[in-house]
Amino acid sequence: MRKTVLLFSFCLSFLTVSAQKEPYMIYNAKGKKVSYKKMLKTLEKKDIVLFGELHNNPIAHWLQYELTADLHSKRKLILGAEMIEADNQDELNDYLSGKIDYKALDSTARLWNNHKTDYAPLVDFAKDSSLVFVASNVPRRYASMVYKGGFGALDSLPAQEKKWIAPLPIAYEPELPGYQNILKMMGDHGSPTLVMAQAIKDATMSHFILQNYREGSLFLHFNGAYHSNDYEGILWYLQLHRPELDYATISTVMQEDVQKLLNENQRIADFIICVDQDMTTTY
Repeated sequence: MRKTVLLFSFCLSFLTVSAQKEPYMIYNAKGKKVSYKKMLKTLEKKDIVLFGELHNNPIAHWLQYELTADLHSKRKLILGAEMIEADNQDELNDYLSGKIDYKALDSTARLWNNHKTDYAPLVDFAKDSSLVFVASNVPRRYASMVYKGGFGALDSLPAQEKKWIAPLPIAYEPELPGYQNILKMMGDHGSPTLVMAQAIKDATMSHFILQNYREGSLFLHFNGAYHSNDYEGILWYLQLHRPELDYATISTVMQEDVQKLLNENQRIADFIICVDQDMTTTY
């Protein structure tokens, strides 16, 4: 009788666990499920990792923090992010060194509206761990200049301001599928200069990643998934300038069913975090 009760209890527990909804799954590029541990083991061997997020996705932000902490325990780590622009590096450094507090950082740097909930934990991890955190993105006013007048609009900038942009002239391949897809998505609102504005962001983030990368370290960079999906965007520029380095990419997608990765979401990155589409957002 006791064995019967134990067997019943085990079966009930198994059914309860099996019935739980998974909020996310991790897949490799071929669409095979992999564990977080497996992903970590692969990434810890790399030189540069691009973590592509959906900006309002809490699972992505949580995994960014977990991955940062776990990689830091295994490698010398450098952090960087699209979400802070290059001309705010001094303010960011002052915060990391303790010269200013969060209130001062928020008032002097152009932080994203969701910085406090989604990115401050990463910046604070860098602060507490004495890590470099790179403000990698082009200042938005320069991306706007490119959108209005192409790359040539940057030529007249003072030398000091050019330090916040990838070196001119900007290498550019407009036929990359990701750039062409921007034109398709925007329809009548698309233009060649719109794609150039995307490219100046990719080129600048790549530039500051490589400028701050140190041999023997692992650079973990946080960016919107579109900036590194399909091994393009930032990665295209990284491989153009430093093809010998070992790179890896992560992307984040949302699906109705996370138990099987849709064909359209396969091969967009080395690892794909597939999140339930009903997941709450951070904004």
